[in-house]
Amino acid sequence: MDLLQPVIRPYAWGSWDAIAELQGRTVPADGPEAELWMGAHPSAPSGLSRNGVVTTLDAVIARDPARELGTECVARYGGRLPFLLKVLSAESALSIQVHPSRAQAETGYAEEKARGLTAGDPSRNYVDNWPKPELLCAITSFEVLAGMRDPADAAALLKALAGQQPALVRLAPVTGSLAASAADPRVVSCALASILAWPAEDRTALVDDVVAACTRLAAEDGPYAAACAAIARVSADHPGDIGVVAALLLRHAVLAPGQAVFMPAGGLHAYLRGTGVELLANSDNVVRAGLTGKHIDVPELLKLLDPSVAVPAIEPAEWAPRVVTYATPAPEFKLYRADLDTEMTGLPGAGPRIVLCVEGSATLKDSSGEVTEVDRGESCFLSDTDGSVSASGPARLFLATTGN
Repeated sequence: MDLLQPVIRPYAWGSWDAIAELQGRTVPADGPEAELWMGAHPSAPSGLSRNGVVTTLDAVIARDPARELGTECVARYGGRLPFLLKVLSAESALSIQVHPSRAQAETGYAEEKARGLTAGDPSRNYVDNWPKPELLCAITSFEVLAGMRDPADAAALLKALAGQQPALVRLAPVTGSLAASAADPRVVSCALASILAWPAEDRTALVDDVVAACTRLAAEDGPYAAACAAIARVSADHPGDIGVVAALLLRHAVLAPGQAVFMPAGGLHAYLRGTGVELLANSDNVVRAGLTGKHIDVPELLKLLDPSVAVPAIEPAEWAPRVVTYATPAPEFKLYRADLDTEMTGLPGAGPRIVLCVEGSATLKDSSGEVTEVDRGESCFLSDTDGSVSASGPARLFLATTGN
């Protein structure tokens, strides 16, 4: 069992407080801290000390994949840890984005490599050849835009906004196409394409009119009040961005602490505000459409987009006393949450695992009797050779392992 030194990603949308507070550092931090990476992605592998030698998790795995990952994991994924665990904390909206399937990632990565794009080229969509399904479990209340509205619902929202701001009549062709093809989810993709291709000379005025209408609708006690309030806040994060208008086509939700949302390949989404634990396949492939200063590739995003992807909240299911699991179809990962008391509790999973403590302090004991203490904000890598592991608290742990 190895305590990890996670890597902080200082993206501009990150919190100045949450990750620093979790790790017991000075608050506020020196700058925004968006993500805390615990894993072996080559762009930001976690550090650790093994036998007195300071190294990184990817290097440890590369030296003996079978020992660290187990033969079953190596047979399925080669010498790569298949998952990446993060703490994600957003103070402003992330980009509107989609992630590829395995086949799409392999094709896209090969095509960009053939075009001569270097690893650090900011115009790359595919930084590796892996898929990126992801699960986000809320630690605090967490606001998301996730999955696309059905056509009738999207049309109703646009009509409601036009009723608040007459200038939005120029969205009437988009609204009409949505209403006329309410049974075909592909029409929402067409509506998204129309908005993202809006004439540059009219974009600022359109965004301003949408925000004005959203502000008025948010003040009413109607079905779209919360979503419109969110759009108004997003516009403050990204003034004049056409993504503000595109965001109208996404479903709005607020996850309560302990709830989760699963994002499969092709699912359009944008995380807005909150802190959560994110577990994903070991990839950093993101294709963006707006609400960002990073590379945007609308044609590629539309090629990957699956408008039929529904993104309901996932409630935890009991795995054992004091341990719950979040079920997804992703083969690369599985997430558990353990709320421990002072008695030893067997933790789930086998093969490679990462444990993160978010409350209290836990004592971990492996099959050989070795004991490791994991305090709040700390994480620990469990190799396949650590065998079955039990833990005691009081503590709240998240445990990541491979999927089914």
